[in-house]
Amino acid sequence: MNRLSRFTIALALSMGVALAMSACAEVRGHGAAGRGRADVMKPIALWPGAAPGDTGDIGVEKDTTSAKEDKSSPSYVIRLGNVSQPTITVYSPPQDKKTGAAVVVCPGGGYSILAMNLEGSEVCEWLNSIGVTGILLKYRVPVRKEREKHAAPLQDAQRALSIVRHRAKEWSIDPRRIGILGFSAGGHLTATTCANGATRTYTAIDESDTESCRPDFALLIYPAYLAAADLAQLVPEVKVTAETPPTFITMTQDDPIHVEGALLYSLALKQAKVPFEMHIYPKGGHGYGLRPTANLVSQWPQRAEGWLSTQGWLKPRK
Repeated sequence: MNRLSRFTIALALSMGVALAMSACAEVRGHGAAGRGRADVMKPIALWPGAAPGDTGDIGVEKDTTSAKEDKSSPSYVIRLGNVSQPTITVYSPPQDKKTGAAVVVCPGGGYSILAMNLEGSEVCEWLNSIGVTGILLKYRVPVRKEREKHAAPLQDAQRALSIVRHRAKEWSIDPRRIGILGFSAGGHLTATTCANGATRTYTAIDESDTESCRPDFALLIYPAYLAAADLAQLVPEVKVTAETPPTFITMTQDDPIHVEGALLYSLALKQAKVPFEMHIYPKGGHGYGLRPTANLVSQWPQRAEGWLSTQGWLKPRK
């Protein structure tokens, strides 16, 4: 075991124990009625024509979940596949709860599908309950041939951030308080977007692209693909610098996607002097979204809300 690995594990144990032993609080209800959703706009196309770099037909966009599964079940997951027309959908909180903050939400799905309810619409509704506008990003999947797995989704995420800033006044959003949140592969997309805040990966096409595509803050929830094959260093596309946005990270030790990625990313943030908060829990696995379980990791939404509040993202900027 090399020196970096030993230090990373030591960091995880010291922080994980302290955080996991924090006072327990009941997880807020995760039903739609408990999240305070006020208004959902019609989806907005990210690109005026074909998305950059896309050629050919990948098939009809559809929910790929087996038809045998009960769609009325609270455990049902929409697995949206063959996305070639990326969009954003704006979820606005009640007027009396609006804080002016907004978060672009990136569902996971291994860059093959998008878990649109579990890691998308349900998350936007939770954000509404704490006064934050949720921006559900439907990005391109599956991976395009001869392109890096994150290349097309990164373009979509950057475009989404620029559009939200361009229309911030219209949507009652503070353009200086626009974050990004991602689960699993969406967590990798979030980290990649944070690493490319100063470099747009497509040619600007309209006035929206005069706006910054850098998130003001980020939340990585059980992020995937952050660690290289040796689990001792980060993958090159998620390079961390002093310009990386402040970050909140949640994961579990038993996550099959490797907790080392979250640990390495946190260590890189520390070395770059970027503010971050990390919660490593003993159990919980992967792919739970906000749906409550018996595991302590189900408290991550409260921890995230606390972080957003104490860091000032839920208050108007002077």
